[in-house]
Amino acid sequence: MNNLFPIFLKIENLRTLVVGGGNVGLEKANALLSNAPDAPITLIAPEIRPELVALTETHPNFRLIYDSYRPEYLQNNDLVIVATNDKAVNAQVQNDCKNRRILVNVADTPDLCDFYLSSVVKKGDLKIAISTNGKSPTFAKRFREILEEILPDSLQDTLNNLQSIRNRLKGDFQEKVERLNEITRVMKP
Repeated sequence: MNNLFPIFLKIENLRTLVVGGGNVGLEKANALLSNAPDAPITLIAPEIRPELVALTETHPNFRLIYDSYRPEYLQNNDLVIVATNDKAVNAQVQNDCKNRRILVNVADTPDLCDFYLSSVVKKGDLKIAISTNGKSPTFAKRFREILEEILPDSLQDTLNNLQSIRNRLKGDFQEKVERLNEITRVMKP
């Protein structure tokens, strides 16, 4: 049973720490920055891939610290993503986050995660997050590819039109919901 509660975070309003400067750290940083290019993100690792260094040139709020993890690096962070290949470091960061009540994700270790990073479909303002409850990120990735292919690029026009209609509707909340339900009923199979 999947008991996950799906939410969309405004990470540009949060401070995020990524621990790990290898391939997985690069994947997580890219995921964060592709969804929120101006988010304040700090990545810490003793060695950092050149691709991560290159990201600092296009993302001024993305900063790098060349150092090993220490608990004091958690200070003033709201969210932590652990992406090292050292299980002891991963467990230490997770434990330190728990003690400070900071939400943490440890890559490829569902038992140490407070949340999972989903596979994301983006078509303009439409964003769909896909989760397999940590069972198969590969399946989520493939399903995302299918949705990206079948969803038309014109969805943004549809969203803009619906927003315009919504802004012009009169009446109370319930009347607006009923009218928008009528308009979008054509989408039902």
